[in-house]
Amino acid sequence: MPSPRPQDLSPAQLGFVRQRPVAWLNPGLLAGTALRVMLAYMFGGYLDKRELQAALSDRDFDHSAGEEIWFDYTADVGDGFDATYTVAYLLAQRRLTVEPAGDGGAEGAPLELPRGELLVLGGDQVYPTASSPGYENRWKGPYRAAMPEPAADSPTLFALPGNHDWYDGLTAFLRLFAQRDPVGGWRTTQARSYFALALPHRWWLLAIDIQLSAYIDEPQLDYFRTVAEGLGPDDRIILVPAQPSWVKTHESPDAYDSVDYFIRTIIEPTGARIPLLLAGDVHHYARYAGGGPDGRGRQLLTCGGGGAYLVGTDHLPDTIAVPPEQTISRRSSTPRAYELAGAYPTRPHSRRLGWGIFARLPRRNPGFVGLVGVMQTLLMLAFVTSPGRWITPATVAGVGAVFAGTLLFALVLGTRGRRHWIAGVLHAVPHIALGVAGAATWSALPLDDLPNPWSTLLAFVVYLPVIGIVDAWLVGVYLLVARYVDVNVNELYAGLGIDDHKSFLRLHIDRDGTLTVYPVAVEKVARSWRADPSGPADSSWIVPDRPVRTRLAEPPVVVDRAKVFPG
Repeated sequence: MPSPRPQDLSPAQLGFVRQRPVAWLNPGLLAGTALRVMLAYMFGGYLDKRELQAALSDRDFDHSAGEEIWFDYTADVGDGFDATYTVAYLLAQRRLTVEPAGDGGAEGAPLELPRGELLVLGGDQVYPTASSPGYENRWKGPYRAAMPEPAADSPTLFALPGNHDWYDGLTAFLRLFAQRDPVGGWRTTQARSYFALALPHRWWLLAIDIQLSAYIDEPQLDYFRTVAEGLGPDDRIILVPAQPSWVKTHESPDAYDSVDYFIRTIIEPTGARIPLLLAGDVHHYARYAGGGPDGRGRQLLTCGGGGAYLVGTDHLPDTIAVPPEQTISRRSSTPRAYELAGAYPTRPHSRRLGWGIFARLPRRNPGFVGLVGVMQTLLMLAFVTSPGRWITPATVAGVGAVFAGTLLFALVLGTRGRRHWIAGVLHAVPHIALGVAGAATWSALPLDDLPNPWSTLLAFVVYLPVIGIVDAWLVGVYLLVARYVDVNVNELYAGLGIDDHKSFLRLHIDRDGTLTVYPVAVEKVARSWRADPSGPADSSWIVPDRPVRTRLAEPPVVVDRAKVFPG
């Protein structure tokens, strides 16, 4: 019996609460994120449930019977409703009309792409942290609304956990994705947090769970060793980790070691090739190609545009070496050079988007404005109430708080490298100078006859909101400058909170065994929705008021089995 279709968009009708995007720079969330990251890295080994999964089913999943197959990939999905549901709605449609790559002036007819038989979620299905209510409101509810009822051609869904799924030790993730309960019309069949999919023409998709840890657990290695027993030189692998570690090696040279270990010990002995590595985690589309002057060979593809805030591509290096030459791993593969072959949004466009930080940071993160406003007001009052004496307990405490705050901002969410320490210290200097200038300005006002606590109260009512916005703009200047030395790039885009410029992949293995990747870009997500109470049972509950336009982020990426170089 089909579920009753909602008559409106109220929570009572939908069964979930539509969520606003996460305000990542608000102080409560910053503190909570810092605590979760610290606890995860301190106690992640104790919370790790991967070894317990050895008691669960260890089978692979056979989808190799057909002569061809279409399947979809998206990642970083569970954030604000508009972006998350826009992608879910597009994935749920039986056919998708996609314009050619370019800005509207490119030649070529639109493509009609059929819906994938499989949907692979590449990680971070919920933000900011895993919990049953979080999954329900930010992922499960929207995806159930996009495809509410099963049909004969309903896709099967597989999910790989990301770091945000890991913050509770995978408890909520396994309850949702590994119980084989359908999510609306999406079927689920996996029993573990990693899986192997057999695809037509001896293609395989292997999704490996490497999170918050530098190793791959032994039960997972045993699972993939069993899968590898059936592999040979004619097999091709799409390897799907949760993070694009190939672009993180310039910050951490050992970032790729676990993936390299898996390739060397599990895949290479079989003679199978790996033409494609695919990951989410970073919220954009980017493709590195290596193996020859024409770009053939292995493709390293990042696509984390499923719903979370956009991260631009302007900081990506033109070339990378994978594995990096700086790795200290005693046994590693020979480094190979890869060139940046495609990016969405483009690097020039990403740089232009960055300048929106001055308008978007205060609007999207009002709590952050309040926090820096309080700090600046207290610092100003410390200077004003200590005339002629710069070094007092109050001024020392105020300056120390500013240094600590800017240092934490530079270090908590970023890599704890030397550049971040230097940036944190240098970042404090203009904030202190702003406090001094504010004190001089406030002292010049005719407030001598105003007794306390009214003068202090006036400072919090008048001075705080103004200085809060000014100091937030100062943070925006820091973020714009810091990105050029690859510091706090993620925080720049978290402060921007851009919902648009989403992306996902539609992949096709055709009748002759050629794999083609269609990177689908969504320039603008839908923001105006209505319920569709009279639609067919398996059609989306919620539809956009205006059609959502899609185009290719770049021309289709073709991986021809006969032409792939050894990986």
